[in-house]
Amino acid sequence: MQTESEELTEIPARKGIAVLVECGKVIKIINTHGHQVVDTWVFNALDLDEFLSNEHMHQKLNSLFPKIGEPIFTNKRRPIAIFEEDTSPGIHDTVMAACDIYRYRQLGCVEYHDNCDDNLHAALKKLGYSISGTPSPLNLWMNIPVDSDGNCGWQPPVSKAGDFVCFKTMMDCIFVMSACPQDLVPINAGNPVEAHFQVLG
Repeated sequence: MQTESEELTEIPARKGIAVLVECGKVIKIINTHGHQVVDTWVFNALDLDEFLSNEHMHQKLNSLFPKIGEPIFTNKRRPIAIFEEDTSPGIHDTVMAACDIYRYRQLGCVEYHDNCDDNLHAALKKLGYSISGTPSPLNLWMNIPVDSDGNCGWQPPVSKAGDFVCFKTMMDCIFVMSACPQDLVPINAGNPVEAHFQVLG
């Protein structure tokens, strides 16, 4: 079971990890190599039916992106954490669903392919939790440019090695992070690798 620690903890390449972060603590998520997307979910530790919701965050912030110094919001329209710091250019995705077995089948995979959907559920299971369905993740560093006609692109991250984001929790939270295994489109520059995180007091 992953518990709070100020030690640097690896998010293994292509896999996910979950951690309990107590109210008032800070979690620092690090793009170790600079080109890795980290699908991120945040749940109310006392009620996993309440979770970070991109749709509700869009309405509360009037923005497609989280804003430095502002909260991120749950599906119950409550602040769950504050987006305290971002050393990257701030390009993150709140539009695309987590990759799953169906996505890889459509991309031509005939064998099993690691995916963020399964990584979420496996990581929660290690903490003794189970949920139905998969909320939309906050896709840290994922670069999905949208043009004036609403067309979406799929581009490598514009972050650099060592860039990080920090969230300060506003309730006891479970953070789940998946080092996205997508290697069939350019979002991880074709080379999924590990990332890291720290929980700070």
